[in-house]
Amino acid sequence: MSQLRIEDVKQLNALALAYMGDAVLEQRVREHLLLNGRAKPNRLHKEATSYVSAKAQSMIVHKMMDENYLTEEEVAVFKRGRNAKSGSIPKNTDVQTYRNSSGFEAVLGSLYLTKQYTRVNEIIDYAIEIVEQSKGGS
Repeated sequence: MSQLRIEDVKQLNALALAYMGDAVLEQRVREHLLLNGRAKPNRLHKEATSYVSAKAQSMIVHKMMDENYLTEEEVAVFKRGRNAKSGSIPKNTDVQTYRNSSGFEAVLGSLYLTKQYTRVNEIIDYAIEIVEQSKGGS
């Protein structure tokens, strides 16, 4: 694929941004788990889910919003992602939690596609920290 311009990314469907953000988050969480040696191979998926589930992402984005951690532009992308109609009904969570997680993923996808890798990593690092604090770990 050729390079997307910032204008192109801003025109993408919010759910397409969330699709990209989901992949970026999943990859970083898997890398985090492997590098920290905290999960046995047969438990990696279950451990990763505690970071990437809709419930976890909704909790993360609520904390970030409460702390004004996200920039105005990131909040605007979050709202676009949150308000996008997916056409599917989540099976293991409520609609609002699912929409919040879609918004969070849209932020990550937008930043990644506009090559703002430092900011993507900052947000994901903080997201991992939030989840670990909620589990009582470090």
